Amino acid sequence: MEPQAETTHFLDYWRVVRARKEIIIAVAILVVLTGSAVTFMLPRIFMAQARILVRQDEMALDVFSRQPVMGFSPFFMRTQYEVIQSRPMLNEVVRNLDLQVVWGKTRGDGTPLSREAALRELRGSLKVEQYRETSLIAINVYREDPAEAMRIANEIAQVYRSYRLNQKRQEVRAGLDALQDELQKQQDVVSAAEERLEVLRSDLDIALIGRMQGVRADSMRVSQLEGDRIGARVDMLVRKARFEQLADLDGQELLNAIIYVVNDPLIANLRRQAQDVDVNLQLMLENLGENHPDVRQLLAGKAEIERQLNDALLGLKRGLRADYEIAKQKFEALEAELAQVREVDIAASSTKMLPFERADREVQVQRAILDAVRARLAQEGIELEVPRTPVDIIDPAEMPQRPVSPNFFLNIFLSLVLGLGAGIGLAYFIEYLDTSMKTVDEVERYLALPVLGIVPQKVVPLVDEGPESGHAEAYRVLRTNLDYAIRDRKASAFAVLSGGMGEGKSTTLFNLAYVCAIAGRKTLIVDSDMRRPVQHSFLGITNRMGLSNVLLRDVPVEEMIQSTSVPNLHILPSGKLPRSSYGLLESKRMYDLIQDLKARYEYVFFDSPPVMGLSDASVLASEVDGVLLVVQYRKYPREISVRAKRLIENVGGKIVGVVLNNINILRDDYYHYYHTYYSHYYSDDARLKEHDRGTDGVEDRL
Repeated sequence: MEPQAETTHFLDYWRVVRARKEIIIAVAILVVLTGSAVTFMLPRIFMAQARILVRQDEMALDVFSRQPVMGFSPFFMRTQYEVIQSRPMLNEVVRNLDLQVVWGKTRGDGTPLSREAALRELRGSLKVEQYRETSLIAINVYREDPAEAMRIANEIAQVYRSYRLNQKRQEVRAGLDALQDELQKQQDVVSAAEERLEVLRSDLDIALIGRMQGVRADSMRVSQLEGDRIGARVDMLVRKARFEQLADLDGQELLNAIIYVVNDPLIANLRRQAQDVDVNLQLMLENLGENHPDVRQLLAGKAEIERQLNDALLGLKRGLRADYEIAKQKFEALEAELAQVREVDIAASSTKMLPFERADREVQVQRAILDAVRARLAQEGIELEVPRTPVDIIDPAEMPQRPVSPNFFLNIFLSLVLGLGAGIGLAYFIEYLDTSMKTVDEVERYLALPVLGIVPQKVVPLVDEGPESGHAEAYRVLRTNLDYAIRDRKASAFAVLSGGMGEGKSTTLFNLAYVCAIAGRKTLIVDSDMRRPVQHSFLGITNRMGLSNVLLRDVPVEEMIQSTSVPNLHILPSGKLPRSSYGLLESKRMYDLIQDLKARYEYVFFDSPPVMGLSDASVLASEVDGVLLVVQYRKYPREISVRAKRLIENVGGKIVGVVLNNINILRDDYYHYYHTYYSHYYSDDARLKEHDRGTDGVEDRL
């Protein structure tokens, strides 16, 4: 299974910031100080603002009709935004305020500025802002003199307002002049058309009704006859319906219908008499017989009334029929006369009236055009006098009390942000250039070796701090990991090497040997760094004689090994190295000595010079059981450690693991856990021992 590709975590970036915080802070402070100095040296700028309400052209009062409400037009507002900043507007402001002279006096020589120079300076001081989705425009003027900024802002607003008013009035005046010319032309056209119409009427001998143009006598006669014909037809149909309704009725039905259809007083009177006779007859028959003279008289009277009533009904029916016939004949006569008159009118229209009517229509059309031009001319004249308010100054500019530039707090904040950004960028750039070993992961990635120990910064020989020092635990962890890393349990001789000078290999060796001895292991330190020995200085012993004397066969090794104040810890100093005796570590005597010392001690640690540049370390690495490679945190490029590993492996040396040394806990929180844990652990352990000692004292007193 292939290993997963490593991804960068946020904490990796944070570690870079923590590790390079001095650079970041220094750059930030430098940028903030520079920004502050520049801010204090900048001139104080005041801003005056005038806000105007801009409308499309309209009257303040609706004279003739209700004007439609104009919607928001972004194109119109954008156009006005550019008009305010246009050259004619600004030139007018420069001229009105005499800015050429005013600004010229502020210069060294006091001569007036040129028009272009004043215009450029005014444009540089002006900023126009449009409020989104509104008809408001803000005119902002920035000047060192607050009163001057106020005057310029108000003057720009007034100049623009006057421009809008004058522009529309000029357009209306030009339109009025054009309408006046058109009115005169149209008057001439109407007069000519009327003259042609009158000449044509005289030539065609067309009679008109009264003084009305276009109304002929023949046409009026046709209209009158048409009306009479329609009236006669309606009258005929009414009389016909009445006659037909009563023609088929007889007797009592006819009498009942006559009462409602024809209101004839004679028939109504006869009907009342008949009804009275019937009532009297019925009364007499109740007391008298039919042959009684009075009864017979009433019967004779009844018969006479019925005969008269029947004669009246028959005469009425004949009268209705005659009335209908008369109405019909009248309608037919009117219809015949109308047809004759219409034929005459049509003939006259086809020969005489068609040209006349065309000329008359032309006159009417031209008169309508003339009336429309007159109405429009009158309307525009009234509109010209009605006040217009296309621009309202909502907020006149006032004298500003505080400068808007430079903004001290904003500049300092921006300087701080810029400084932090530049510092962080510089930190990442330096981190990119820094190829030293910084983390355990990098050591294991580039060296392919396990990290057996992590040693913090500012570590001194443990003989000065004591076995209960917080730093001692780092070496105890190293000792434990070393024991587990050795597969061959008979291996006891180890060389502590480093790729370059000053990586802390000597201190690491001494403290490792110290914790091994404190743990009850018989331990020997062999200072095999003939050129720069330091192990004897940790214990305060002399280096007059030592390993060099043993290898030169001057003295036995037992006489050169010295005991120390630390139980189970012994040391074989390097001794003085004669100038003519380089290469002692490569002799057969050195190999025999290592085997002899392994038989005497559980741990034998050899201190050696750096691997790079000297052969002693490579020779020693090939003769011991294992090698501890010390790599100092953020000191040398990783290529040195990689090269040192390669040199050791080339001579057959066996590298057990790596010690990452001299880690700055405060600078890199990657290793903060180790320092915190050791400090907390030993703090609790010290309190526990103090408590135990106090308990033992109480028990002794008891």
